[in-house]
Parts: sequence; C-alpha cells; structure tokens
Amino acid sequence: MAKTEDVVREQAGQVLGFIDTETAKSGVGQLTSFNSLDFKGVKDRPDGWYLPNETIFPAIILEAKGESTELKQPHIDELFKNLKIVETKYKDHVGILYNGVEIKVFKNFIELPSQTNLKNKEYYLHLFNQNKIDKNKIYELTKKINDSLHFDFGMKNLNHRMIFTACALVAKRYGAPLAKGMDYNTFHTCIHSQLSKSLQESIKINTKLVLLLETFAAIKMNYTENQEAINNFIKNVAEISDNINSDFWQGEDVMAIFFNEFTRYKGKPEQGQVFTPDHITSLMYAITETTSNDIVLDACCGSGAFLVKAMCNMVNEVGGNNTDDAKLIKQCHLYGVEFDNELYALACANMLIHKDGKTNIEKGDTRTAEIGKWIKQKKITRVLMNPPYENRYGCLEIVKNVLGNVEVGAICAFILPDNKLVVNDKVARRLLLKHTLQKIIKLPDVFGGMAGVSTSIFIFKAGLPQNNAEIFACWIKDDGFETVKNQGRHDIKSKWNDIEDSWVEIIKKQVGDDSIQWLDPNKNLSYKLPEKPFQISEQDFKKKVLEYVLFESQISEQDFKIVIENIKEKK
Repeated sequence: MAKTEDVVREQAGQVLGFIDTETAKSGVGQLTSFNSLDFKGVKDRPDGWYLPNETIFPAIILEAKGESTELKQPHIDELFKNLKIVETKYKDHVGILYNGVEIKVFKNFIELPSQTNLKNKEYYLHLFNQNKIDKNKIYELTKKINDSLHFDFGMKNLNHRMIFTACALVAKRYGAPLAKGMDYNTFHTCIHSQLSKSLQESIKINTKLVLLLETFAAIKMNYTENQEAINNFIKNVAEISDNINSDFWQGEDVMAIFFNEFTRYKGKPEQGQVFTPDHITSLMYAITETTSNDIVLDACCGSGAFLVKAMCNMVNEVGGNNTDDAKLIKQCHLYGVEFDNELYALACANMLIHKDGKTNIEKGDTRTAEIGKWIKQKKITRVLMNPPYENRYGCLEIVKNVLGNVEVGAICAFILPDNKLVVNDKVARRLLLKHTLQKIIKLPDVFGGMAGVSTSIFIFKAGLPQNNAEIFACWIKDDGFETVKNQGRHDIKSKWNDIEDSWVEIIKKQVGDDSIQWLDPNKNLSYKLPEKPFQISEQDFKKKVLEYVLFESQISEQDFKIVIENIKEKK
C-alpha cells in the first residue's frame, strides 16, 4: 500500500532531523503558517521547514507528496512559491520535493543532479560550505564583550573575562533564559544555575569539574549597576551563541576567533603558554593523519583548541553530530590534561559549549607519574600539543612522560622552540633511544611574537627507537597571514586553505619543496637555516685592503691621512 502524504511528511521530518533547537525553528506539519514562523502576514503553510535564527545560514523547505504522486512541474512551482517567501529573509536556501521514493533537490532554485535519496539536514546545509563565516562580525562582537567587561564592569583579569564569557555561552547553549532587563544578580545567578544543572551528571564522573563552578563563582565585578552594559552583553553573547551552535558552521571556527580576539590583549605569556592559532591546530590534525578512529590527547590543553579541532573534524568524518559514532567520539576519543585552575575551567567551558567531551579533561601535572598512569589507561594513538616552552615549566619532562605512556607507534606532534632539542642535547638523546623523531616542520611566526621564540612542529613515533633513521625537515616560510593594526594576524587574503593543502601534500610525500632537508639525528635536531651567501661591496673591499696595507707598513690611519693631505696640498 502506497504511503500517504502525511506518512511521507512525518518520515521525511525524522530523516532530515527537523526538530526545534535553540538556534533554529524546525519541524513538519500542515498547521504551521509562515506567519507563525515570523514571516508576518504570510498565510501559506510549508510541509517542512528549517529556519536558523541567524539568517546568514541557509534555510531548508520541504514539500511532501504521497508515494503514488508523480513529481511534476506544478509541484515544483508550489515548492518555489514557498522558497520565494523564505528568500525575503534568507540569502541561501534548499528546496526539497519528496514523495517517499522520488526526490528533487534545489539549491537556490537550481536543481542538483544525482539526488536519489533523502539525507539529514546537515548534508543539505553543507552544500553551502564554500561560504565563509563572517569572522569580522565575531571579532567585532568579541571586542565589544571584552571592552565592556573590562571598562563597564571593571573586570581587569583577562582570563576572568574569557571564563565569564565562555560560561555565559555555555549557559545560553543549554537554555538559560538570559534576557534584557535582568539586573546583575539575576543575570549572574541564571548563568551559575544553568552551569550547575548542565554539569550535574558529568561531575559524578569527574568531580574536578566543580572547579568550573568555583572559578565562575569567584569572578567579581567592580561595577554591576550599568543596565545598558548588561543588556548589551546578553545580546552579544546570544549572537555569538547562534554562530557557535548552528548546524551549519563548525563551532570551533567561532571559538577560535573568540579566543584569538581575547588573547590579543594578553601581554607576556603566563604559565609559559600561548594559545595555538586555529589554522595551526588544523594543520597538525592533517599532517599527523589523524582520523575518527584515533584516540587523541592534548596533555597541556589550555583552552582546549586541539581537542575541539579534533572533535569537529572527527564528527564530520562520521556524518555529523546526530550519529552514534559522533557520541562515541565525544565520550571516548578525546582526552586532555591541564594544570592551571583557570585554564582548566576555560577548557571545560569550551568543551561544554561544543556539547560533551568535558568529562575527559583531567586536572593535573603532566610531568607526574600519576598523570602518566592516567594517559596509559586511555590507549592514546595521536598527540597534538603545544606545551609550555620554558624549562622551569618542565617542557621536555612533559614530552618524555607523554611519549612514554601512549600506545607504541602513536604519532605525537609537539610545537616546541626550534632549538629546544639542541640546547637540551642529553635529554634529547635519551628520548631518541626509545622514540623516533620523524619530522621537523619549521613554522613562520604564527604567534605574532607572543611566543618569544621561533617554533617548529616536532613529530615523534612513540615506543620505537631512532636507530640513526634520518629526520625529514622542511620550512613553511609563509602562512599567508598579515598583521592588521590592533587586530593581530589574519588571513585577510584567504591564502591559508591553499597553503595548507599544499604543505599537507608535501609533508605526506616528503618531496616537492626546496626547503626540504634530511637530517642526521646524530648531528642535528633542528631545521638548519640556510647560510646567507658572503657578500662585500667594492667600497668595503677597498677599505679592508687599505687597512691591511697600513697594518703591514706599520703606519697609523692618522699618519696616513696626514700624508694624503700633504700630497693634495702639493698638487
């Protein structure tokens, strides 16, 4: 028996994943009009709809028919009528005409070929993945938030400003009813209450997550009476939240912008750490050939940038957030360690914003046997890390403890100062007795001078001794980023995607660039910068010859000048 239109519509809604979320109005039915979906005065009723709060994201409209109905032009016209209504608000849209067997899909009114079955909404949203997030908007919002917390609320501590904002984003993510007009005490209590509720089950697994609540509660404002500032903060947080939580954009892009903007105000790095730029976390994920099957560790996780990057990439590989594989990745494939209380709180908040993963961040010192034992239990296959560089923070002790407790054959990438292994030669030699240093990738100044030293990515294979194997080395001289006044380094000309693709290929094949070197591990443990060719001007050459002649003749330069003056006078 052929399915009726009602049955097709309901089943299509389940496949598409059309349910209301905090970032989009979505559903199926025959009773909901466009008027009730905020298209004022429009009485038409779509069969199915996905309408994001942020209109820069694509909308989806479903037109359903019974299984026995052959899809014809009048049905397309009906779908297009609804799409034209949607187009009054949304620049991009997908129209789906479906009868349970046959399907037609239209991207901005253009039919897509080879569409044979209905897919989840994420597939159709990613038809627009060539679009770029409005990074300038996120920078602008983040700057407004930072400036307001600093000056309107009198919050001087940068980490506190970051944590407070991240906690507000978490609260918004999980449904806190933040609204304009709240006084400060109500606003603060609302965030804390939602945080506490969201963490209730996770704290049973990881009691140290209480630190996030304690850190938020301890943050104090000097001024709390500025209602306009409170209203603006709530408004700006809501706008960023919609970008982070959209089914379309990968949230880590927004959070990376958020952290980068905040850390522009940071002076000398504290705890020896600098936040890793988003494009470098992306590069390291790619050149270590990390996949959704790997178990990833960042044992100095800071704000959690590497873990979020890995999570988003891995979730995309398995088909999106709504899959069972995605849930498994968040629960069992991502692990972090952080020693500093405030950074630990920030990492937990970041993972919470991205829905899970937070219970796998351990509070502890990665140099210790206790954390080594914790790492060993996780059976780590990939390490992505940017540890603190200074010896007083135990840089190479951290590297050693990580390499010694991950799975044999695990690929471990660390950002370190170029000469870290050279300066600590004895420690490095002991490392190579047990582990293989496979690659050294020298980086441009990706930290904009914040790191205080030039850096490279060092890629080890754990548990297998070097045995004199040569080390592949190369130099990424330029990442395409440019320094923008008062805004740090940005990919303003959109060069990085092509640069990254090129270098991933070069590093994988180990050919294709003039900078490539093969290093003897017994002689060199850093990329060797080419020596500048010896050059001398004719003037300098004559000067040196004269100095030599005077030296051989034992005549002082002053006496020589007197002789020359006498000759000139005689002439």
